[in-house]
Amino acid sequence: MMPFATYEADGDVFYGVATDIGMIALSPLFPEWPTLRDVIADQGLETLGKAVMGRSVTHESYSLLIPIPNPEKIICVGVNFPDRNAEYKDGSAQPKHMSLFPRFPRSFTGAGEPLIRPPENHTLDYEGEVVVVIGKEGRRIKPENAYDHIAALSLCNEGTIRDWVRHAKFNVTQGKNWDRSGSIGPWLVPFHSASQLDDARLITRVNGEVRQDDTLNRMMFPISEEIAYISTFTTLQPGDMIVTGTPTGAGARFDPPRYLVPGDVVEVEVDGIGLLRNTIADEFDEAEE
Repeated sequence: MMPFATYEADGDVFYGVATDIGMIALSPLFPEWPTLRDVIADQGLETLGKAVMGRSVTHESYSLLIPIPNPEKIICVGVNFPDRNAEYKDGSAQPKHMSLFPRFPRSFTGAGEPLIRPPENHTLDYEGEVVVVIGKEGRRIKPENAYDHIAALSLCNEGTIRDWVRHAKFNVTQGKNWDRSGSIGPWLVPFHSASQLDDARLITRVNGEVRQDDTLNRMMFPISEEIAYISTFTTLQPGDMIVTGTPTGAGARFDPPRYLVPGDVVEVEVDGIGLLRNTIADEFDEAEE
């Protein structure tokens, strides 16, 4: 796989290719593409892949950022696995339509950075998910054509302040958008085959303990249907991200709940995409460091 990342080094932001020993910066070679969103809009990932050949590592020390730093839309799909639906214990069958909510870019941080637990509420929870990045504009996309609109894949820890999703009857947005409460990354992997999604196994660990383990082929609303449904009411644009749904096993569903605390390490992993690792920190503690 060719992992394309957005990162900060020496006080500047770059994009490039991640290697075992560091980053190969490619953004200086393509001033016409300031960000990976611009690369994707021009269908330039293959060009980036060719440009990396023969180049040496540029930065050995760096901090990863979310791969698409300025997406027009981040849309998340909720309650999308059958066991996850059963967790609500309301006796409901699979819903007719999928649940959706927006997240803002500021609510995410990059791989290796701490997820921030705010002082107002300590019910910070994890949700491991696969992210699809749209590569081609589309409206009213048919399910059978949906994969043609995917440029790349990534991973998400869709961190949630559980108490705040219960502040209103029909709205979870405020519990899903605390600054730096979630993460996306560590990079983008170009999408080239349906098997990358259809055969994917998603695992989430907290301090090495497996908490979530499921396969995407068990989703109640497959990714092709997600793209079709979302594009019915809004035009999907290159760089838009769809966070596709989390399996059973989030901390809120334990008795008693097992929410994240400072020092915890959360890992979200899918073979062929990568491993997204983050620690947990309190907002005020981080500010004092």
